[in-house]
Amino acid sequence: MGNLLVILLIKLNPSLHTPIYFFLVNLSSSEICLTSSVVPQLLAHLLVEEKTISIAACAAGLYVNAIVGLMHCCLLAAMAYDRYVAICHPLHYTAIMSGQACALLVVASWAAGISVEVPLTMWVFSLPFCGPNRIHHFFCDFPQLLNLACAETSQIKAVGSMVTVLFILCPFLFILLSYVRIISTILKLPSAEGRRKAFSTCSSHLTVVTVFYGTAIITYLAPNTGSTKESDLLISLLNTIISPVLNPIIYTLRNKEVKGALRKTVQKSSFSHHWRN
Repeated sequence: MGNLLVILLIKLNPSLHTPIYFFLVNLSSSEICLTSSVVPQLLAHLLVEEKTISIAACAAGLYVNAIVGLMHCCLLAAMAYDRYVAICHPLHYTAIMSGQACALLVVASWAAGISVEVPLTMWVFSLPFCGPNRIHHFFCDFPQLLNLACAETSQIKAVGSMVTVLFILCPFLFILLSYVRIISTILKLPSAEGRRKAFSTCSSHLTVVTVFYGTAIITYLAPNTGSTKESDLLISLLNTIISPVLNPIIYTLRNKEVKGALRKTVQKSSFSHHWRN
C-alpha cells in the first residue's frame, strides 16, 4: 500500500514528473512484485500446520525474487547516476537525463534481471532433488535449493557467485564512486544553505541504498562462518519484507517535494469533496 501510494502520488502530481521520480515509480512497482511473491505464502504458512509449497510456486517465487533483486541493483545505480548528473553537471541535466535516456536505463535494468536470472533459475530446477525436500526458509532461494540437490552444484554455484559479484558489487561500486564525486562537488559549494539543499536531494536515495545493499551483501556475499540459521532468516526477512516497507516511508518523510505533493493532493481531494457536498 505504501509503494502504491508513492506511485499514485507521483502520477497525480506533474511537479514530480522528473527522472528521479520516474525511477522511483519503477522501484516501487518492483517492490510490489517482490512482496506479492513472498508475503502471501508466508502468511499462509503462519495459519496452517502443514507448511508446503508446490514446485511451480517455488519456481515462480524464485523467478520474481531473483529478477527483482538484480533489477534493484541496476536501478539504484541509475538513480545514483541521476543524482550525479543533477549535482555535478546541472547545466546539462535536461539533455543528459532525457525521457528516452531514462526509459533506456529502466528497460536495461529489467532486461538484465530477466536475461540473467531466468536461465539461472531454469538451471537450478533442472537439477535432481532426492529429498528430504525441506527448506529452512520462508521462501525459495538459491542457496537453500542448491543444498537440497543430489548432484554436483559447483558449476552453478560458481556462476551464481559471478552474477552476485557482477550485479551486486559492480553497481555498488558505481554508486560509491558517484557519491564520492557528488560529495566532492557539494563540499566546494560556497554557501552552507546550498550544501544543505544539495545533500537533502541525495539523502533519501542514499538511505535506501544503505538498507538494500547492506542486507544484500550480508545475505549473499558475507562468509557463513559464525552465522546461525535464525540470523540468516532475520537478514533475509529484513531484505525481502522490511526494506520494501521502509522505502516509501523514507521517500515521503525525508523528501520535501513528496510531502508538498502529498499535502496538495489531500487538500485538492478535500476541496473537491466539500464542493460536491
